[in-house]
Amino acid sequence: MPLRHARPALRRLLRLITWVENLTLITMLALMIGLAGAQILLRNVFDAGLVSVDQVLRLLVLWVALLGAVTASRDEKHINLDVLSRWLPARARAVSHTLTSLFTLLVCVVLAWHAARFVLDERTSGAVAFGTFPVWVAELILPVAFALIALRYLIHLRQHARRAFGRDALR
Repeated sequence: MPLRHARPALRRLLRLITWVENLTLITMLALMIGLAGAQILLRNVFDAGLVSVDQVLRLLVLWVALLGAVTASRDEKHINLDVLSRWLPARARAVSHTLTSLFTLLVCVVLAWHAARFVLDERTSGAVAFGTFPVWVAELILPVAFALIALRYLIHLRQHARRAFGRDALR
C-alpha cells in the first residue's frame, strides 16, 4: 500500500504489522497442512489419529481465513463490487472509493467492537475449545482481524480522500 505521505513512524509500524501478519499466516497455513497430512497418514496407514486435531484444524481454518481477509485488505483486494466505477471520471471514482472505504471502515469498527465484547464474555464464561485451551483465546482473531482491516481502510480512506479533494494526483 502506498504510504508516501505517511510519517516514518507510521510506515515502520505498518511494515511491522505486515511482517507479523505474513509470518503468522504462513505459519498457520503450514501447521494446518502438516496436521491435516499427519492425520490422514495416521488414519490410513496406522489406523490411529491425533487427539483433537479436527478441532484444531477448524480453528486454524478460521484464523487463516480472517488473516487472509486482513492481507487482502492491505491492497484493497478484498471483496469489491466495481461495476460502475470503471466508467466514472477519475475524480468521481476517487469519491466513490472514499465512500466505499468509509463504509468498510465503519462496518469493521462495529464488528471489531462487538467481537471484542463477545471475546470478553467468553473469557468470563471459562469455556474451553478443546482440552484445556480456552475458547476466548481461539476467538481473539475476530476483534484483531476486524481492527486490522479497519486500520487498513482508514489508511485507504485517507488516500482516496486526498485524491477526491485534489491533494494528490488522480489515477
